Amino acid sequence: MSHPQIDQQITFLYTHDLEKSADFYENIFGLKLWIDQGSCRIYSLREGSLIGICQVNKNSKGKVNNADQHENIIFTIVTEQVDKWYAYLKERGIVFEKPPETNTNYNIYHCFLRDPNGYLIEIQRFLKT
Repeated sequence: MSHPQIDQQITFLYTHDLEKSADFYENIFGLKLWIDQGSCRIYSLREGSLIGICQVNKNSKGKVNNADQHENIIFTIVTEQVDKWYAYLKERGIVFEKPPETNTNYNIYHCFLRDPNGYLIEIQRFLKT
């Protein structure tokens, strides 16, 4: 059985200064802003390939979330078939950190798992507005 469809790919990088990073990627690198989600800005590299720059968050205890190397990068697969990917990977014994759910902050439907090295993988679809 082949895997479900992949429509796009996004690599998310985290920053302590979103405005400075946005200036770098927009004005120095010359990337086109694809979508502004407030705390994340996603840029088009080429058709189907995107990079997201996101503000590092602090939790209620003042600890920086996304602080170690495995949390500073998220490899995201964009697909309309989130549930099919979830079922496909579950059949192969993958344990998910978070099953598919709607995230209203970013208007997406997504789930999370980790690769064998501990890197976070997100499978998501953008919801229609």
